[in-house]
Amino acid sequence: MLSELLGSADAILFVWALASAALAFLLSASAGLGGSLLLVPMLALLLGTKQGIATAALLLMGNNIAKVIAYRRTIPVRAVAAILILTIVGTAIGAQLLTAAPESWVSIAIVATFIASFIGERFGPTRLLRSSPLPLAFVAGVTSGFSGTSGPLKGVALRNLGLDRFNLVGAASAISLAGDAMKTAVFATAGLLDQTSWTLVILAIPIMAVATACGRHINSRIGERAFTVLFWAVIAGYSAKLLVP
Repeated sequence: MLSELLGSADAILFVWALASAALAFLLSASAGLGGSLLLVPMLALLLGTKQGIATAALLLMGNNIAKVIAYRRTIPVRAVAAILILTIVGTAIGAQLLTAAPESWVSIAIVATFIASFIGERFGPTRLLRSSPLPLAFVAGVTSGFSGTSGPLKGVALRNLGLDRFNLVGAASAISLAGDAMKTAVFATAGLLDQTSWTLVILAIPIMAVATACGRHINSRIGERAFTVLFWAVIAGYSAKLLVP
């Protein structure tokens, strides 16, 4: 039984965390992003704000390794190189800010990110779409490092490149992997990852493989129009999260 394998750890916590991870991985593998939309709030609730963000980064890094392997032939390296670099730099800055900030500030930042996402979706999507992807990528990195999620910024930055759905998911996977790896390194150095975090990752490895395979299958089966709907549904989800108390 899970409770016996984990000893004193709360088995219910692991069940909820792994169930959230499975949904996050499936969504991320299908649309290219959106995993943090589900995972960060749940883990922040279960583990505390800072540890939840750090553990989500570790889990998503592992899942993005699986995604990069699955989409390795459709990663447009040259097209996303600059976005990837700026995302890494922004993520490093945001993650360092998180380790130094009071927990209450980080909680406020998560809420503020969703509010900004809502405002962007409600009042400024056209303006965002016309913006350069490079500053959007940097701000997305900072936001992701500090609050655990970048809102719609990373997705909009990639959408501006005019990639087809396979290249888009490949690009999102590679950029997300780089950002999550940077966050994980910073958070591990700051001591935000404990035995619970690493146990969750080990238990989630088979889930990563299955969810990635299923997500890629969904991506290959749906048409371009359906994928566009799925993509923007994920973006809208960041705003809809504001309605959850």
